[in-house]
Amino acid sequence: MPQLEFADFLPQLVWLTISFVVLYLLMSRLALPRIATVLAERDRQIEEDLARAERLKREADETLRSYEAALAAARAEAQGLHRQTSAEISALAGKREQAFAGEIGKRTREAEERIDAAKRRALADLPQVAREVADAAFRRLTGEAPRPERLDAAVASVLKGSA
Repeated sequence: MPQLEFADFLPQLVWLTISFVVLYLLMSRLALPRIATVLAERDRQIEEDLARAERLKREADETLRSYEAALAAARAEAQGLHRQTSAEISALAGKREQAFAGEIGKRTREAEERIDAAKRRALADLPQVAREVADAAFRRLTGEAPRPERLDAAVASVLKGSA
């Protein structure tokens, strides 16, 4: 193998050194700065993305807080409207209930007046009806007609006793 011949060893070392130096210079002057630039650009881009993400997170948090505040205000307004509407409905129901109670009271008084009038008519007609019933009962039991003065006296005594 020619690489392992001692006589050719020194020139191979020289060429190795020259190749290494040339390769080193090419890498350090051309390739490594480009790699460093790409890495620096990548770091800058990552930093910008992180900063933008942090800014967007703050904006999202602020938007969330404003949304929650608006939601709380809307709920409070809705509850206020609910209470106001409930109060209005209760007041309206109370007025309707009073009107209904007044109408029922009026109808009740009218019915009581009609009942009292019917009762007075019935009580006014009671002596005549009692006389007719007593006359019919006497005729049926005895088969004879009762004397009118005795019939009137009997009906009057019974009506006085029940009154």
